Amino acid sequence: MKILVTGSAGFIGSELSLHLLERGDEVIGIDNLNDYYDVGLKKARLERTVAYKGYTDIHVDLEDREAIAGVFKKYKPECVVNLAAQAGVRYSLENPLAYVDTNILGFANILEGCRHNNVEHLVYASSSSVYGSNTRMPFSVHDNVDHPVSLYAASKKANELMAHTYSHLYRLPTTGLRFFTVYGPWGRPDMAYFRFTQKILAGEPIDVFNNGNHQRDFTYIDDIIEGVIRVLDRIPEPDPDWSGDAPDSATSTAPYRLYNIGNNESVELMYYIEVLENCLGKKAEKNMLPMQPGDVQATYANVDDLVRDVGYKPATTVEEGIARFVDWYHEYYAV
Repeated sequence: MKILVTGSAGFIGSELSLHLLERGDEVIGIDNLNDYYDVGLKKARLERTVAYKGYTDIHVDLEDREAIAGVFKKYKPECVVNLAAQAGVRYSLENPLAYVDTNILGFANILEGCRHNNVEHLVYASSSSVYGSNTRMPFSVHDNVDHPVSLYAASKKANELMAHTYSHLYRLPTTGLRFFTVYGPWGRPDMAYFRFTQKILAGEPIDVFNNGNHQRDFTYIDDIIEGVIRVLDRIPEPDPDWSGDAPDSATSTAPYRLYNIGNNESVELMYYIEVLENCLGKKAEKNMLPMQPGDVQATYANVDDLVRDVGYKPATTVEEGIARFVDWYHEYYAV
């Protein structure tokens, strides 16, 4: 297939592009290479994909309406995977308008490109953050998610609503994927596990929020990619059992679906840090801090729908995943 991947220099976008290219797909990659984190790392990721003759590298902003329309018109992708976004819950407290520009306006431009160019399937990244104030575990895609606690989360919920509208009005098949705390080699330096590694190796204290009482459904990058590809290859259809008397938020009378992609396991942050310490062979000095605004106590993914529809369930343990990340970190940074 000819597949447009946005955020192609990002953590997930780069890995997805590689896997698609390796199976023989043609990939048109879009990224603006912004400086939210180390641009050098983004360029190093890109070096792996531009080596393939089936890869086209394009540097534009999603919010540039004319440029995005031009990409769709020129390349005519059959499918689109939208992974570009302004990421980070904490940064959304400082710079909320960046999330409006990229995550809402930019996504609207992607939806319009799909609508006007007969795209067969749009898959887009949502987030476990949409569950917000929910405390019933594990989180189900059939649960109400009307109480986000950060603008990042609200922008992702908005994406789900926008996608549904296009699925309903224009019969554009869309699938939203709620990712749960993705980690692994080539990851994002703004993520806690990455910062922990940097500071532990440098002998500096790490900031542990909520006094270490967080629990997260940590999901290894390869498991995320496998889930994305399986979902990409399954174009959603209207749910014949959907009823307006008991509306299900995960399905629709339109060709629309939502899935969680998580490890289906909630791991205590302090245990995660302990595993990281063991892999690094060095103990962390911990600066215990209160919970930050916009954060949540725990995440835990119910993946029953993913298992039922595409026959897949992430299974990489944190012990395996962290060890692979640490090996990559040592090699990439030569430390």
